[in-house]
Amino acid sequence: MKIEQQKRYRAWAEIDLSALEHNVNVVRGNLPSQTAFMAVVKANAYGHGDEAICKKLWELGVQWFAVSNLEEALAVRSFCPYSEIFILGYTPPEFAPELARNNIIQGVVSTEYAKQLQQFAHQPVRCHLKIDTGMGRIGFRYNTPDDCAAALKPLFGLEKLSIEGVYTHFAVADSMMPNDMMYTNNQQDFIIAIYDKLKESGCPVKHLHFMNSAATILRPNPRATLARVGIVMYGLQPNYMETDIRIPLKPVMSLRSVVSQVKTIQEGDSISYGRMYIAPSPRKIATVTIGYADGYARLLSNRAQAILHGKRCLVVGRVCMDQLMLDVTDVPTEIKPGDVVTMFGTDGNETITADELASIYDTIGYEVVCGISKRVPRDTINCNV
Repeated sequence: MKIEQQKRYRAWAEIDLSALEHNVNVVRGNLPSQTAFMAVVKANAYGHGDEAICKKLWELGVQWFAVSNLEEALAVRSFCPYSEIFILGYTPPEFAPELARNNIIQGVVSTEYAKQLQQFAHQPVRCHLKIDTGMGRIGFRYNTPDDCAAALKPLFGLEKLSIEGVYTHFAVADSMMPNDMMYTNNQQDFIIAIYDKLKESGCPVKHLHFMNSAATILRPNPRATLARVGIVMYGLQPNYMETDIRIPLKPVMSLRSVVSQVKTIQEGDSISYGRMYIAPSPRKIATVTIGYADGYARLLSNRAQAILHGKRCLVVGRVCMDQLMLDVTDVPTEIKPGDVVTMFGTDGNETITADELASIYDTIGYEVVCGISKRVPRDTINCNV
């Protein structure tokens, strides 16, 4: 980062594009040769900044991008004009002409929705059919693959829909528990059977996709034409996975801030709102210019650590909207305003990950990185390591 930038920022996220490249290459090496990499870049690329991430991915040869909504799709189209863009979530059917005009693929979740798109479309809308095989969220849901394929077949007669694929989403692919593994097997078998039955009935589709990040790593399947790679691309663990994912990932985002003041408090003095921290002895306290409005959760109060001068320091007292306090008593070097504090990332020999912070307040790394607010600048770097 340029010195003048660092002096201007009170908090910033470093986005390491070389780490992104490493993760993409590692995941690609785990995919069957016939399975293309679909990068999930919804929610501002999981908080990492969609423009820089998408442009780097396109440079790396990634041609497929998955997003949540039309606004995100149009943003990706502006960054990567020739890419394939797939909307996982809902688009109001009135915008069918815009989908077609921008060559965006829409997920279709029901017969009713398919007919609505048909009603509003001026030209064929590219789409994939979403099958609910056990997630219980959105999609066509039937008891057997035969029933499902029979229900889907009439949709191929809608002249304003260009049906190119079928897909589903796994509920517990990140779990190695026997019952969960069996559940995922059943989901996988169900969607593959539908794909095959559509072909047998004269309604073949080009694409079949069901692998999320966890399945891409733990159970790559050559039947899939696409793999929807999300959280592991950013170097974090899939959902609730407790086992080693067996590939060397590198976190793409680091979150940093600066010291604004250093003071010594005495035994019995309190820190921050609610006086939830009372000093047990004289302590040296550094105020840091980041808070919950930046996405550093208030639930981390008195529980998390940050890194200053290569030393882990406890967050003491309640995290405020724009500031928090660290106990820096045990940092052996001089601390002064402007010194960089690593909220998560690496400093010296110490590393704190977004997954570590997530574990403190019973959430997932996804929420930590997605929650970094828009007022926190994203600075792209290339560490080449």
